[in-house]
Amino acid sequence: MGHTPTQNPAMNTGGNTTLVTARDPAGEFCNASFSDSKVTLLVVYSAVCALGLPANCLTACLTLLQALQGNVLAVYLFCLAFCELLYISTLPLWIIYIRNQHQWTLGLYACRATAYIFFCNIYISILLLCCISCDRFAAVVYPLESRGHRQQKTAVLISASITVLVALVYCQVFRMDLVNGTCFEPLSMDSRIASYHYARFTVGFALPLCIIAFTNHRIFRSTALSQGLTAVQKAKVKHTAIAVVVIFLVCFAPYHVVLLVKAVAFSYYRGDKNAVCAFEARMYTPSVVFLCLSTVNSVADPIIYVLATDHSQQEVTRLHRGWKKWSTKMEDTRLTQWKDSEETQSPMALSRSHTFPTPSTPTGPQPTEWGSLCTLEIPTEGL
Repeated sequence: MGHTPTQNPAMNTGGNTTLVTARDPAGEFCNASFSDSKVTLLVVYSAVCALGLPANCLTACLTLLQALQGNVLAVYLFCLAFCELLYISTLPLWIIYIRNQHQWTLGLYACRATAYIFFCNIYISILLLCCISCDRFAAVVYPLESRGHRQQKTAVLISASITVLVALVYCQVFRMDLVNGTCFEPLSMDSRIASYHYARFTVGFALPLCIIAFTNHRIFRSTALSQGLTAVQKAKVKHTAIAVVVIFLVCFAPYHVVLLVKAVAFSYYRGDKNAVCAFEARMYTPSVVFLCLSTVNSVADPIIYVLATDHSQQEVTRLHRGWKKWSTKMEDTRLTQWKDSEETQSPMALSRSHTFPTPSTPTGPQPTEWGSLCTLEIPTEGL
């Protein structure tokens, strides 16, 4: 997390480069270019918003149905999808902010709330990914031993605890101020922020990476030795395990490495504030671009964990076919009722009979049957 100075800076525009001059706590000035990262941020945020919104909506629906049927893993997957939907909901505001040359026009409290949701959900997502890997590890590697311990109540409690913990840690976001119209721009550094960067790298990235890598490696080893799985199924588990680790590294490693580098640089240049300030300005563009890259995880997670599984694809297809069949029958029923009504109102029909035909009853699935169209089983090996 960056530190927002409390003194108003001056903004200078020269050519196509927008510079923001921010005073750090020691009274030095730092310059950072906003225009260098503008196109990248707009493209990535827009793409993630367009792709991640429907993907996570579908994932949330599928996993909620399975969670209601007692599946433990589906609880974590639903919480992850819901978390990333909140995460994605902030992206349009950041897109507007970037298009406005980093001028926040929605007020201080909106800035704080948006930044709070954005950054909280990064680490809630990371910790939920750890929970998903650990739950799959227990179910695959220790299926009998974990049967009595893997319960939905435990999954709900863990998910709620993670949310509360991260929310408390990030409460300091509400202490920041708007600086010359900018919102949450990491342009300066102090010892407190440096310590915070170390903690974010260690607890928010390195430790989760170790957990995810270890659990997915053991899942792969366990399935590779299984006699009940085909070669195709084993290959799929292997590819899924590799994809989980690689996506985590691609999305989260660059940003957290930059945080670590900035913290180390502050410790190294502690006696030279001009050098710290100059280094912060140089690292601004990589920092915001890599932070933007972390949002790609919101698109990758639904595909890896839910939408790419064969059972989920079959379920989506079955839902679509069931809905299409039901809609067609309802149309045919309405058409039949309309024709019957026309015949009863015609003079010829009245002359042949004095009784009106009874309206037909819709032949499509009734509401009690719709639930059967919405079942989704998420096999552990398939994830």
